[in-house]
Amino acid sequence: MRARAAHGHGWWPFFRHYLEMIAAMFVGMAVLGAAVRAGLALAGLEFPARPEVAALEMAVDMSAGMIVWMRYRGHGWAATLEMAGSMIVPALALLPLLWTGVITGGALLVLEHVVMLPLMLLVMLRRRDEYGGPARV
Repeated sequence: MRARAAHGHGWWPFFRHYLEMIAAMFVGMAVLGAAVRAGLALAGLEFPARPEVAALEMAVDMSAGMIVWMRYRGHGWAATLEMAGSMIVPALALLPLLWTGVITGGALLVLEHVVMLPLMLLVMLRRRDEYGGPARV
C-alpha cells in the first residue's frame, strides 16, 4: 500500500500516533505511579528505593497507559503487546548492567527511556500500515 497523506495515510498520521502513544505512556506513568504510591502510603509503606523496582514499575505503568490507548484506537492484541514489550524489554535488558555496577540506578532510569523510544519506533515501522493509517478514534 502506498502512503497517501491526503487520505489520512502517510508519515503525519504515523508520527501523530507515535506522539499519542508517548502521551499515553506519560499519563499511565503519572496516574498509576501516583496510585501505587498513594496505596502504599495508605498502607503505611514506602515505595521501595531499589532502582530495579522503580524501573519495572515505571515500565508497567507506561505499558498500561499505552495498552488502554491502543485498544481504544482499535489495535489488536498482537500489536498492543508488541508495543508493551517495547516498554518492558529495555528495563529488563538493562538490569544486568545495574547489578554488575556498569550503570547506576539513575542511569538505569534514563537509559530505559533512551532505549524505549527508538524501540517503540522500530515496532511501529514493523507494522507501518497499521500505524500510518487513519485514526480510529
